[in-house]
Amino acid sequence: MKRVLLTAAGAEKLQDELKRLKSVDRPQVIQAIAEARSHGDLSENAEYEAARNQQGFIEGRIAELEAYLARAEVIDTARLHAADSVIFGTHVDLYDLHTDEQVTYQIVGDLEADLDNAQISFSSPIGRALIGKQVGDEVEVNTPGGVREYEILKIRVD
Repeated sequence: MKRVLLTAAGAEKLQDELKRLKSVDRPQVIQAIAEARSHGDLSENAEYEAARNQQGFIEGRIAELEAYLARAEVIDTARLHAADSVIFGTHVDLYDLHTDEQVTYQIVGDLEADLDNAQISFSSPIGRALIGKQVGDEVEVNTPGGVREYEILKIRVD
């Protein structure tokens, strides 16, 4: 089994989702199925079919989250002492040499990656290019949009 790397915050987020699915969503869909059954003929009951489909999705997601969490290796970024180079969990301030813009990313696991929240996977092209680099280093990244060049301005563990 392949291990799943997570930050403590990422693991907590997955555990919260699992808890919500089990304690809120699952009981709601069971109630919806019971209510739809009470309406009679199930062969032409769209509410019943929709509730059963939702139940299948919820049960699948529960199984998926349980499997991820069983294989999870949680990296506590608060205990990291390697802020001199980019490692899993660090925040990295970058200067884009082409657009003259500054961006900040946190290096996280594949399951946590969320570009809208500036979290990129360590296995993404940018993540792979940054791992092990230090402040002042310039990195060239082959992205789907073309080659990008960044200078590392700051590395920190929050």
